[in-house]
Amino acid sequence: MRDQNCSAALPNPGFSRGSCDAKRWSIGDNRKVYSSSSWGHSGLAEGVVGLTSLQTPPVVRLTASEFFASVLAPRPAVAVFDCDGTLWSGDAGYGFMIWSMDSGLVSRNASDWIDSRYRLYRTGDVSEAAMCGEMVQVYAGLREDELRKATAEYFHAEIEPHIFPQMRELVTQLEAGGTQIWAVSSTNNWLIEEGVREFGIAPERVIAAKVRVNAGVISSELLDVPTDEGKAISLARAGVDSPDAVFGNSVHDAPMLGIAKRAYAVNATPALLQISGDKGWPVFYPESAIAD
Repeated sequence: MRDQNCSAALPNPGFSRGSCDAKRWSIGDNRKVYSSSSWGHSGLAEGVVGLTSLQTPPVVRLTASEFFASVLAPRPAVAVFDCDGTLWSGDAGYGFMIWSMDSGLVSRNASDWIDSRYRLYRTGDVSEAAMCGEMVQVYAGLREDELRKATAEYFHAEIEPHIFPQMRELVTQLEAGGTQIWAVSSTNNWLIEEGVREFGIAPERVIAAKVRVNAGVISSELLDVPTDEGKAISLARAGVDSPDAVFGNSVHDAPMLGIAKRAYAVNATPALLQISGDKGWPVFYPESAIAD
């Protein structure tokens, strides 16, 4: 899900969250260092992003070569990746929700319910965790094999073209070096499992929003909604309480980034840029995110 303090319109499928970022920069220590301030996207074409307040600490942005060296040189044993906005651009969970309503996958009543709940989420009357859970519960009553087929169709048509090649290459190199890779997302597990298969990440290393499935039929009983502090809690439950490297793009990833030995803000939103400056976390923007 996107940061609530971003005033831009809700992303469409495939939309890059980078468009909410601001655009002023200066040079220092052979790396681009960012301060504030105006909204816009034109600066990204020049590799420029910034923070949303004039009173913010500088943020160090790594080049691709610096980013790869920083991640790979310590030979991390365990690495954790957020998915939407980090491994690919856009919000796949929101996009799939709209796609599933438009395609008739969910009933009209369910569509009307989730639409009304999402409107309340946009006004702050429904929490992030509640909304992420309800975006999975809306599929209650469907057969799981039917939903897996639908998420595969959606992902390969709408999201796969927006995978960040540099992030795919990073995961490939980490796996080749023996790193155990985990994917964590507040999007439904069917979509995330399909998506990270493109990165060679097995379903048993996926932590995502999930409900119980009974005899092949999806229920409304929530099993996990990993967002905000819940991402770190779910990782700890899986035995990953101090990962060597963590990668995320939004404020909802900050608690998970906070448990890492080395944290990286990738394609960071303005809110995460603010936190990254405070925490000293380096920032990396994949080339395709800059070009979008």
